[in-house]
Amino acid sequence: MQPLAVMDKETFQSLSDEALGRACMEPVFGQIRGKSPQLKARVVAELGQGRAALCMFRVMYDHSSPSAAEFYAWISYMQEQPGYWSGVLRGLEFFGDRIMYGFLEETRQTFAAWNLRGGRGWEETSLSDLERDPELRRIAETLYVRFQTVAAESLRIIAAYIREHPQEFVRFGQDDSFPL
Repeated sequence: MQPLAVMDKETFQSLSDEALGRACMEPVFGQIRGKSPQLKARVVAELGQGRAALCMFRVMYDHSSPSAAEFYAWISYMQEQPGYWSGVLRGLEFFGDRIMYGFLEETRQTFAAWNLRGGRGWEETSLSDLERDPELRRIAETLYVRFQTVAAESLRIIAAYIREHPQEFVRFGQDDSFPL
């Protein structure tokens, strides 16, 4: 079993929805950051259903949220990495987040159709695609704005689950090994 985040109850209750999910995953992310895909898959498999669902959401959200270009590139990247896309979708199902699930599937289909028209595969996408193609940039920016709105609700749903099931995500106490 991978280590739980450690924090006091006051901190747990006071964290924003976004910060709570991040704090709960930091011990795990500290172990897998920069590591091989095989190690990452093994660690996620050891997390249990709730933490695995949170982990996959956070991987997608944290990489996709900085900009429209990163949103486009990360959605594309997840298509070519075994287990990433399906892991995110399973996580959303676990949390009962049908809106983000549907939005991500719509986004995947939109980008897949774009790739098909251009005769390229997922592995050929890059951050610079949006610089070269104004229409694709417009599509990605429109989807990204929607993503930000949908993600805010996802963060709320996930935080509510964490607060209802803290024993799955945190150990209450004092420990400096995983600062928030």
